[in-house]
Amino acid sequence: MTVSRLALAAALAIAATIPALAATPARLTLERVFASPALTGKVPRLPKLSPDGRLVTVLRNRPDDLERYDLWAIDPATGQARMLVDSQKLGTGAALTEEERMQRERARIGNLKGIVAYDWAPDGQHLVVPLDGDIYLAALDGSVRRLTSTKAPELDATVSERGRYVSFVRDQALHVLDLSTGQEKQVSPDGSDTLSWGLAEFIAQEEMQRFRGHWWAPDDRRIAVARVDESPVELTTRTAIGADKTTTVQQRYPRAGTANAIVDLYLMNPDGSGRVQADLGPNKDIYVARVDWLPDSSALIVQRESRDQKRLDYLRVDAATGRSTLLFSDTSDTWINLSDDLKPLKDGSLVFSSERSGFRHLYRWQNGQTQVLTSGEWVVDSVAAIDEAGHRLYFTANRGRSYEKQLFALDYLTPGAQPVQLTRTGTNNAVKMDKTGRLALVTSSGPGQPPQVWLADGSGKRLAWVEENRVAGDHPYAPYLAGDARPEFGRLPAADGRTMLDYRIIRPKLARGRKAPVFFRVYGGPQAQDVQQGFVSPLDQYLVRQGFIVFAVGNRGQEGRGTAFQKPAYHALGSVEVADQLAGLAWLKRQPGVDPSKVVVHGWSYGGYMTLKLLEAAPHAFAAGIAGAPVTRWDLYDTHYSEHYMGDPRTGRVDYDRSDALHDAAKIADPLLLVHGLSDDNVLFQNSTEFMARMQESRTPFEMAVYPGKTHSFGGPNIQVDLWQRMLRFLSLHGVKLVPGRG
Repeated sequence: MTVSRLALAAALAIAATIPALAATPARLTLERVFASPALTGKVPRLPKLSPDGRLVTVLRNRPDDLERYDLWAIDPATGQARMLVDSQKLGTGAALTEEERMQRERARIGNLKGIVAYDWAPDGQHLVVPLDGDIYLAALDGSVRRLTSTKAPELDATVSERGRYVSFVRDQALHVLDLSTGQEKQVSPDGSDTLSWGLAEFIAQEEMQRFRGHWWAPDDRRIAVARVDESPVELTTRTAIGADKTTTVQQRYPRAGTANAIVDLYLMNPDGSGRVQADLGPNKDIYVARVDWLPDSSALIVQRESRDQKRLDYLRVDAATGRSTLLFSDTSDTWINLSDDLKPLKDGSLVFSSERSGFRHLYRWQNGQTQVLTSGEWVVDSVAAIDEAGHRLYFTANRGRSYEKQLFALDYLTPGAQPVQLTRTGTNNAVKMDKTGRLALVTSSGPGQPPQVWLADGSGKRLAWVEENRVAGDHPYAPYLAGDARPEFGRLPAADGRTMLDYRIIRPKLARGRKAPVFFRVYGGPQAQDVQQGFVSPLDQYLVRQGFIVFAVGNRGQEGRGTAFQKPAYHALGSVEVADQLAGLAWLKRQPGVDPSKVVVHGWSYGGYMTLKLLEAAPHAFAAGIAGAPVTRWDLYDTHYSEHYMGDPRTGRVDYDRSDALHDAAKIADPLLLVHGLSDDNVLFQNSTEFMARMQESRTPFEMAVYPGKTHSFGGPNIQVDLWQRMLRFLSLHGVKLVPGRG
């Protein structure tokens, strides 16, 4: 239920990239919003720098199919781009196996086709490309060598740090292929239906943002390999109902309060010899949160998280023997949020982040001593890189504005050094840097400008465009830009009367005295931030063109504002978030131009849950609600997410009952449309069936839209258009009509 993250900006003002606007914009239709080519333009996926910094590679979708991606290389010096791997020419078109499909669902790319992942070889001359279950080696001259050709898929293909080997998992066992000889060897014991070597378990992928299950040492001499035993995990029967067939799937799904997979860590040589087990302690009911090698390959740092997620231990594990030493721990009286910020340095120190001050900040640990690197009432988002030669630490953070992320740098050896902002206020930013911290791939977006990508140096200076994506000329969005409405940001009081909440509102042009209906967007979940700077989606601009005001407010319980802001939701999901959203609704209804009788609420996943809870808490406050794939019982959702916020249902049953969306279902008095995919393996369809039964038993009216074969995230332009047409027809039938002729 994690949500996805965006963007980054550097030295050039976004406004300067926007062309003179045509007097009359083209009519934006719902069909065009979801059609190819994408209105956001050329927004590359997975941009990466070549090891020598001379090339940038990206995945680009095809002009005629926005869901199919090919591998491209771009020379920043000249701006020239060429396709390295054509997914249609190379691919077989084979159907995804269940293993591949589930991995893509965990990464939220279940609707994508073609090439969805790749990895540079350290020689800078080759790239490893998984496609249709097999692995290919692509050269810069356009030639492609097939490395595997098997019926079973190869998963998680990884190039070793020195580039001699490619490792992957086939039939639940880890294999290593020596690129110099072409010889392949299975290096782990056999796997089985419930035992795997080298793969991240469901919980790690779905909730912990750990997608790897094996890690190469920097010198290629050892591999750390996860052994995952799923036999204790509850076997759930899930019915995947498609358009032409129904499949019964037996799925190991760790519901809250039930057993997790047992994850052990082993270290071995590239040929499988010298295997030893890492000592992670006697308690097996823990999470292996992160694994990072030390630069000299002598040991690795394992972050071990307790089952109740109130303790995170940093263990040093010896590469040869597996013996472990506890370096330090982070603790909390509620929960600990994981990150990828740990950076081991060559001098033996560790840079890491912690929320121990009440805000996520950066620290340096060395020889048992901890130094504070950043502080203040703002939040570090992520560490981008560390230039050890220049002792500069690069990170993104929301210092300045809580709803936008900027790139900062500081000298980590200078006590009290203040961060220097390298990117431009008014944009939202994400960055990927090379290991030296001297080159950066900057991705940025802002109002009126979809994501742009460029190459920058360590000062933030733009060296070359990777994808300027300028909205002009033949850019897909150029004909529509003149009709855009700009978002307004501000703050309003929370339900407690003291805390201030961020909001974003986008208004249509209204004649004096006219009032508009409102599309009230909600997610509300603690692993997200509903209000962020950036390019307004064409879908939201379409809604505004139809006469809607589009509104969102960031409630307490969400990230980005510190622990005091987040933790009122502890053991109380669906309480403070609902109260704050209703405070936002009350504020909204007092604003000029708002029709208070025509506010509709819509959310998906956690947002679907929030939609139901809002309708239950405030009958007649909304004109209608649309709940997509809602969680209705937190003990139906997985261990790491539900227990993170709600504790263990075996010892806190009353908290779970209070937070579910079932016991107050009969209080819903406003029109409700419930939407769910019939093959959802994340928020199981049972969440909706139990809710439907409560509604039917109490004779509370509602409407339902189900989608055969669809999982948690709906893909495909036709399906998206159908879904939104159904939603808008539903609203129209209940008195919230579109404005005829607008577009």
